[in-house]
Amino acid sequence: MDELEQAKAKAAAAYNAAADCFDHPVGSFWHRFGRRTVERLGLSPGETVLDVCCGSGGSALPAAEAVGPEGKVIAVDLAERLVALGEAKARTKGLGNIEFKAGDMLTLGYNDASFDTVICVFGIFFVPDMAAAAKELWRMVKPKGRLAVTTWGPELFEPANAAFWQAIGKERPDLSRGFNPWERISTPAGLRAMLGEAGIFDVEIVAEAGNHPIDSPEDWWLIAMGSGYRGTLAQLDAPTFERVREKNLARLKHCDAIAANVVYSVAMK
Repeated sequence: MDELEQAKAKAAAAYNAAADCFDHPVGSFWHRFGRRTVERLGLSPGETVLDVCCGSGGSALPAAEAVGPEGKVIAVDLAERLVALGEAKARTKGLGNIEFKAGDMLTLGYNDASFDTVICVFGIFFVPDMAAAAKELWRMVKPKGRLAVTTWGPELFEPANAAFWQAIGKERPDLSRGFNPWERISTPAGLRAMLGEAGIFDVEIVAEAGNHPIDSPEDWWLIAMGSGYRGTLAQLDAPTFERVREKNLARLKHCDAIAANVVYSVAMK
């Protein structure tokens, strides 16, 4: 299995496992930042939208509401269980203009210039060659259309993130991660450079600093269980899992918020 296939398999496995906690209220940032991405686009009724790495619909559902019955949203994610969550929400909301499907954003097969808007929130960094992924998404944008890529800013989930990886390092150093893939694009300059590699230059980029409140260390653990950290946790046996949990949470006794800095970009074609 090559690097790309390994990355896709890891992402799908992690988020399929995380689906049971993904929509817990403590992880409301998925939907907050997804909706904020859509608000920044100012979608119009009747537009066609492709939302890749859609999760359970954080940006796809607001997009469907914005484009209305005359519009259409196609929402794609590698994790089938997240897709199922999104489908259930669309049914509950009575949104008949959105189609959720399991798939890979690099092999969707849509023609050039198929969509008015393409959206990717917290997903471009799962692909080893981010510029190639951005180029593929850009290909599907119509002239005068837009590509929105939203990614994490610096210091994601600190101090909880560092505490998590310190606990992992003590128990399973082989699973320690010295570099998170989004760090390359966690600043406006880094994101602009990556998009430039893809031939995308007319881009508005805005960095937003912020925190995500937590009421207790256990809230952080639910966030870890409902996000990409789950892929690492799934590789631990039960006793090791519990030791990692105890060590991680012990360092967060006085923590009431974690960093949630975000970088938004919108490119005009």
